[in-house]
Parts: sequence; structure tokens; C-alpha cells
Amino acid sequence: MSGWTWEYDGYLPADERLRESLCTLGNGCFATRGALPECTADDVHYPGTYAAGCYNRLASDVAGHRVENEDMVNLPNWLPLRFRLPGGDWLTPDTATVLDHRQVLHLATGLLERRTRFGLGDGGVLYVRQQRVVHMADPHLAALRTEFTAEGYAGELEVEAALDGRVTNAGVPRYRDLDGCHLTHVQGGVAAPDTLWLRCRTSTSGIRIGTAARLVADVRIAEATPEPLRAVQRLLLRLAPGRTLVVDKTAAVHTSRDPAIGDPLRAAVDRVAAAPGFDALLGSHRTAWEHLWRRAELDVPGRAGRILRLHLYHVLQTLSPHTADLDVGVPARGLHGEAYRGHVFWDELFVLPFLNLHVPEVSRALLRYRYRRLDQACAAARALGRHGALYPWQSGSDGREESQELHLNPRSGHWLPDHSRLQWHVGSAVAYNVWQYCEASGDTAFRDTEGAETLLQIARFWADSATWDDRLGRHRVLGVMGPDEYHDAYPDASQPGLDDNAYTNVTAAWVLTRALELLRRLPEPRRRELAGRIGFDGRELAHWEDVSHTLHVPFHDGVISQFEGYGDLAELDWDGYRERYGDIRRLDRILEAEGDTVNRYKASKQADVLMLGYLFSPAELRSLFERLGYPLDDGIWARTVDHYLRRTSHGSTLSGLVHGWVLARVRRAGAWRFVQEALRGDIADVQGGTTGEGIHLGAMAGTLDLVQRGLTGLETRDGALWLDPVPLPELSSYTVSLRYRGHWGVRLRLERGHLEMVVPVSDRSPIEIRLPDRAVRVAPGDTCRLALPDGVSKPS
Repeated sequence: MSGWTWEYDGYLPADERLRESLCTLGNGCFATRGALPECTADDVHYPGTYAAGCYNRLASDVAGHRVENEDMVNLPNWLPLRFRLPGGDWLTPDTATVLDHRQVLHLATGLLERRTRFGLGDGGVLYVRQQRVVHMADPHLAALRTEFTAEGYAGELEVEAALDGRVTNAGVPRYRDLDGCHLTHVQGGVAAPDTLWLRCRTSTSGIRIGTAARLVADVRIAEATPEPLRAVQRLLLRLAPGRTLVVDKTAAVHTSRDPAIGDPLRAAVDRVAAAPGFDALLGSHRTAWEHLWRRAELDVPGRAGRILRLHLYHVLQTLSPHTADLDVGVPARGLHGEAYRGHVFWDELFVLPFLNLHVPEVSRALLRYRYRRLDQACAAARALGRHGALYPWQSGSDGREESQELHLNPRSGHWLPDHSRLQWHVGSAVAYNVWQYCEASGDTAFRDTEGAETLLQIARFWADSATWDDRLGRHRVLGVMGPDEYHDAYPDASQPGLDDNAYTNVTAAWVLTRALELLRRLPEPRRRELAGRIGFDGRELAHWEDVSHTLHVPFHDGVISQFEGYGDLAELDWDGYRERYGDIRRLDRILEAEGDTVNRYKASKQADVLMLGYLFSPAELRSLFERLGYPLDDGIWARTVDHYLRRTSHGSTLSGLVHGWVLARVRRAGAWRFVQEALRGDIADVQGGTTGEGIHLGAMAGTLDLVQRGLTGLETRDGALWLDPVPLPELSSYTVSLRYRGHWGVRLRLERGHLEMVVPVSDRSPIEIRLPDRAVRVAPGDTCRLALPDGVSKPS
């Protein structure tokens, strides 16, 4: 494959779900999986179309419990287009002879191309070529061009195009015991001889959905009719050897959540009627993608660069500039499938730092999703008897906690209690992103208004959740879960929760410190407004200051403990489990199936303590620990990294990313292995079937940020760009473009010990660059070349 294509040769049913996810097309408003248009949902294929923020809630009876789940809804399928010889079966790769099959995702243009040669018997061949787009310029349009060419055959071909409302949410096998029928009042019709429509609504959230499709072909459409739950167009093509016949299908998708419309069905019908032909649509679509790629240039050589470009493509089409107009969060599995029910977790922690430096208006919109749900977060805190804001571990439409109460262990078949809602650290992720966005963008308007209110309420929750311990002489946070996710209770405990998770406590101290700093920065009138609105006073702020210095961080054997009591847990026979099971990424499921529990062992699913080295530079992390009254020199941190490196199963795609990031700074040896693991996460489906249920958006964005910030040591703080490069030998030369505080297209080039920054001409102020041993200013129109680590700047 080239650097700008992602290609699959041959038809392999076992790989089809994976290919469908990785060949998803989207535009930030909706996305459609890369399923073949002639195939329906079954054990091999799963067509799915998802609109950002379109959720519905259903109740199900599971294991004797009545549970509610909110899901991102699988919308009516606009794709269906099937074909057959008269009187024969519909031709699909599963039912017909496939002579050749190739699928190519063109990353530069957001185009999915499919080429298949079907054997028709007696030497006849039907060659099918399709091109598909989900339009990046008009976020409500999609188009499919199908070309039919006969080889050694003359005769008729029946073609049927449809809009299908018979869809359910059934893309994740372990959810199939739950109700997945989200659409109701499905009705189809004919708007014109060439145009069909379908309307429906979600059963409880009441979101109205309108879909329309226009068919243009080389022959007259023979029939257009509504059928139960779908609308169908049929036509008859007359094939001759060597002659190509073309059928173009243009679709429009609207929901009642869209701005500036009345009826979504009318909007869809009007939009598809006004849409130009396929060639013109493709032209404007390509132009939109060209502009988008310019805003997010990433030039990395070799195979790593090809994978990074695929990751960037998926991030851009999930959270495009169109997303800035929507009230949506960061779906952990993109708009690519139904895993995690389309919920919003903490993955924005890995996504927004990249977006901040390319499409900050999208970052701002994603943070406003959190701000709009601040009241709900405050209500969650009050339910615990606390002040401030407690954001949910899983969020959907309205900001209430959407974490499931039960989860299925597929290995044992047991439904188990799910305590993941105790991951209160998600609030620190929200606060971190507020701060990072404001530092990168210089958006003081957001910082001083919605950002300030969000950050202060999260800080207030941490201060009110801190319990004073006379014995320790410190504040503690009790009864939580950390990012590790394996440990949710102490061995043999009757109640879930752990005390003093190091990641939780250190990030809480950071939030409190930043909140106090922000208050000092605020204009006095705005500070008075916030004091009146939120109700804080000097006594409360003094408590914040105290807690930010006295939160407890446990240690054992000279390393940071994951939580209080971690050092007392048993050691796991890692070699024995690997020998018995091979892949032990989901060690928790293995142990539960054995009648054991991971709570008994020093074993992590993913980096927990090490996440601190991902979020904070070495200098900032040392400063945080010093503020808390703990020494943290290079030796302690290196021993901590080694300790958890030996005790992590990497059951999350985020784990390899964090380990690679941290090792690149602690020592280069071993870092590249984890970087490669992060790069391979989805393309190789290292989690064993999970990518087919949706990509891992946080891990994809994190690999991009590894290049952008991790290896450059780039920080945006105090009105400057701070750089402290640590190039890996395997990734020592690359180029990234940045958008920083009004400067568009700033190019940063690292190559074999040299750093070059090019600042395009503009009326903005010069950019201040700070390295460990010097500071330079680069004015618009200038280029700065620096030798690393001890060279001299050479402005030109």
C-alpha cells in the first residue's frame, strides 16, 4: 500500500468486520461503516450508520435484573444496492464465485473504492467497481457510484437500491441479550420517480430521523415502491461485453438534532434533490479533504508514517470542523461501531491535546459538551453529599452516569457487577483538557467563563472529597477506582472501592493548583461573578490550598504505589499464565473464569501510575510531588516505571501508547516496542475482535500526539512553546504542522539532531520558543534552525 491508501486484497469473511471498521467513512456529523452495499447484517457483515450524539435509552432484563442502557443508534441503512441475473440469487461474495476482490481506502480524498469480479458461469464475468463518499463539504450527504461491466456475457442484470429501516443495534455479540430495537414508526415513500425517502424516530429519546436517496442510472428506473420498513427502487440493465453501465446513488441524512432545520425528512428530501451529480460531489468532497489535510500535516517516513496517516484520517473524520457546530463529546470507539454503546469516556484526554493544535474550534465544542452537562455533574456530586462537580465515567446524551451496572465475561458466561462508575478521575481529565486547550489556543474568553466554572467545580469536588487522616497527617480520597480498571476492591472486601489511588490523588492536587492559579489570573469583576454564582469564599479557597499540598500518595519498596495497600497484594505467576493462555491481555476475565479475582494481585490492565508521566513533563511532575511534600527524583521514577512494566497485561489499547511515551523519556530502550504496539492496536486487532466493533479513537489520536508532543517534548504554557526533544532512533526525522495562538500552518521539522520551525507570514506576534538551555523568538515569515541539544539558533 502507498502512503495515502489503505488496501485489502482478496475476500476473507473472518476479516470483514475489521475491514468494515477501518474503512468507515465519516464527516464529523455521521459515518457509515465500510460494509459491502449488497450485504445485510449477519455473522460476517455489519453495515451501520451513526450520527454524532444520536442516542436512545432502552431497558432490558438481564440475569434477573432490570437494567437501562443508552446506545448510539444504528440509523436506517442508506447503502443497500444489490444485483443479480434474472431469476438467480443476489450476487454477494458469500453466495457467488469471487474471482478477484479488492478494497482501497483513499485517505487523501476520503474515498472508499471496491473492485470485485464475480464468475457467472460458462466463462462469463461481472466486474463491479464502486466508489463511496460520506461528504466532507456537505455533512448531510453521502454518495455511491456503481459501475457494472460484463466480460464474456450479454444479458440483463437486475439492480435493487433501497433505504432499509429494519436495522437494530446488534453489532456487539456480548450485548445481544439486551434490547437493541431503537427505531419506531418506520415509514417509507417515493418523493419522485428517482427519489425515495424513509422516516422514523427513536423510541424513547424521540429523535426524528429522515433519510432520502436519489438514483441516477443509464436506464429508466423500472419501479420505486415503499415496502414494510424500507423503500425500494428497481431497474433492469442490459449488459454487453466490454460496456460499462453506471448507477449513482446519492443519499441525505438528517435528524431533529440538526441545527437550522424544521422537519428532518423534508430537509433530507430537499437536500438530495438539490445535490449535484456524483462527479461534482466528488470534486467538492476532495477539496474539503485537501483543506483538512493542510491543517493537520503529518509527514513521518516509513510504515509508521502510513499507519499514523490512517489514524489521523479516522480522527479527522470523527471530529471534523463540522463537529464544532454540534453538541457532542468524544465517542471512545468513534462513529465506527457499537462497542461501549457509543459512550463518551475519558478518551478526550488523549484526543484534545492533538486537536488543540490543529482544529481548536473543535476542542472548544467538545469542552462545551462537558460544560453544558456541568449541572448534571453537580447533581451527581450532591447525590454523594459533596459539593462541586462529579463527571460520569460514561456519558451519553444528557450527562447522567451511563456506566453499565453489569458486564458480561464472555470467557465464563457470567454477568458481573460493574463498579467502573467509581472512576472519579474522569473529572480531572476534563479539567486537564480545559487548561491545555486554553494554553494552546490563548482563548481567554472561554477560560474566564465556561472553562473557569468547569475547572472550579471539579476542584471543589476534590477538595470536598478529601478526608483528613490524623495518623498520616494528610488528606485522603477513599473508595475510588483508578485508570487501571482491574482493581475495583480490596481482596475479600464486601464493598467496592480503593483508597488513595496515586493517579487520582496527584491529578486532583494538580486540578486544585490550577484552579487557584486561574482565580489569581481572572479579572476581579469576573472573579466576583464566579464567587457569587458558585458561592466560594476565602475560607473555602484556603481549604483548596491546604488539600493541594497534603493529599496522600502511597509508596512501597521505594516506588509509587498504585493505591494504598497495593504493596501487600500477591505476585502473579506471569510466566505461568502466559504459558497456559498465551494472550493474557484480559487477565481479569481469565482469573474470574478460574474462580479467582485480579483484585488479589499486583497486576494492571493498563498504565495507571505511569499515566502521570504521560500527562506531565518530568519537571512538572517533580514540581507536583514537591508541592505534596514527596521527593521524586529520576531514580524513584525509573524504578516505578520498571515495577509496573513487569506487572501490566496491556488489556487496553491505551497502555502501549502510555508505556512508549514514558519510556521514551526514561530510557529509549524498549520504547519503540510499545510504540509499535500502539500503532498496531487497531490495524492488527490486537485485542482479538474488538476493532470490528469500532476503532479505539483515543489510542489513534494518542499515537499522533506521541509524535506531536511526546517526542518533541512540546508544551504550551506561559504563553510560549516549550520543546525538549527526545527523538527515538526509529523515529528521528519527521514534520508536523501546528496552529498555535492564531498562527496557522506553523511547521516543526525534526531531523537528526536539528530542529527547524517555520512561521508563516501573518500579523500575529512572534512565537516564543523555550528549550532547556535557551529561548528564542520566531517572528511571522521567519525560519528558526536549532542544533540539538547544544547548537545555536539561526534565524533567517
